[in-house]
Amino acid sequence: MKRLLVLACVVLGGCSAFHGKADADAPVATAKPAAPQLVAEGVPIERIPFRPGVSSVTVEKMARHEQCTGGEGAGLVTEPGPVEVYRMQCENGKVFMARCEMRQCSRM
Repeated sequence: MKRLLVLACVVLGGCSAFHGKADADAPVATAKPAAPQLVAEGVPIERIPFRPGVSSVTVEKMARHEQCTGGEGAGLVTEPGPVEVYRMQCENGKVFMARCEMRQCSRM
């Protein structure tokens, strides 16, 4: 095991010997600026980035039965876990939301 670890260190350490230091002229990745915050009646509106979850497809099928289609699909609003809340923006402007507990989803 030690021999394998030493070999891995030698191989990985050798890579930098062949490639040298990073090029100073190489492009550097930069973070995208945050989207401007919307304001409604003087109150800022928080935008939640779209995150698919394990039950996104199930919620999208449920929404389709309610004539809700379009958009990015059903996005996870809460943190992943045993109980999750999904939100889907419909073409007609309505919002479809569902709560899934242990992958058993029901409309909210």
